[in-house]
Amino acid sequence: MVSTKSNGPPVPTGVSSIRNYLRGVLFGKEDQIDLVIACLLSRGHLLLDDLPGTGKTTLAKAIAEAIHGRLARVQCTPDLMPADITGFSMFNQKTREFEFHPGPMFADVLLADELNRTTPRTQSALLEGMAERQVTIDGSPHPLSPTFFVIATQNPIDSHGAYPLPEAQLDRFSIKLRLGYPDRDAQRRLLQREVHDSANGQGGNAAPTATPLSLDDLQSLQQKTQAVSVHHRVAEYIIDLAEASRNDDAVELGVSPRGMMHWQAICQAWALLKGRDFVTPTDVADVAHSVLSVRLLTRGESVDAVIDRIMKTVPAPEYK
Repeated sequence: MVSTKSNGPPVPTGVSSIRNYLRGVLFGKEDQIDLVIACLLSRGHLLLDDLPGTGKTTLAKAIAEAIHGRLARVQCTPDLMPADITGFSMFNQKTREFEFHPGPMFADVLLADELNRTTPRTQSALLEGMAERQVTIDGSPHPLSPTFFVIATQNPIDSHGAYPLPEAQLDRFSIKLRLGYPDRDAQRRLLQREVHDSANGQGGNAAPTATPLSLDDLQSLQQKTQAVSVHHRVAEYIIDLAEASRNDDAVELGVSPRGMMHWQAICQAWALLKGRDFVTPTDVADVAHSVLSVRLLTRGESVDAVIDRIMKTVPAPEYK
């Protein structure tokens, strides 16, 4: 058995601040907000597979504001070129030298809206930045922000003219989420806020005035996340689940080693959100659907059903 006794710290103040800030912007989505924060703290990237008008852009804007970061938004279309997002070099007639003009990928938070509507060539240009936090222009590497965070969206309904994301790129995302429609109470609060903000000349989607974190604070929290301990039995549990996904008859493509590392990092962030400095098997199960749904390729069976079966089949290590 693995002991759960720990004198671990409570939820860090910065985590509570960003959680409260985002909940003040996006109503009725507490669980989804916690997963988004876990993705941010684990230095991962987020894929939102959802309908239009459910708050994806609002969420991205609120995250950038909460960390005092720069937000860039790219509307992905079939004619979007790689240089449109990475940047390009232009010859300066005065200096007689080429000057680099950075693209939107040099923001702290990048919202790539409807990523599946741009061509594979442009999709792959995003891949290097997500994986390496740098882009290569004319053979020269250019580092991105240390806190570079991608929120990509795709519309699950209208697939006309879309380019499905290849498995290699999907595996670069830590988790996939659906915000979904808010409940009735949240919709009522949303309408009341709209009336209040319009009456005060603020327009819609007004965010709380206090921005709780800085980019330095975020990097400190990310370092704390990496320091969350993972017992070897919990690590073995993640490996067992990953191998079960690869051996399941209904699964064509299971969890890769990179996917396991994303899973463990999300678990560390999830534990920190719960005020612990160690990961439990419950943390592994809590984030399983979000982590696995972006990377499992099944042979016709529902991905959620396959995940449920794997989680029930593989025994979790006992804790005392």
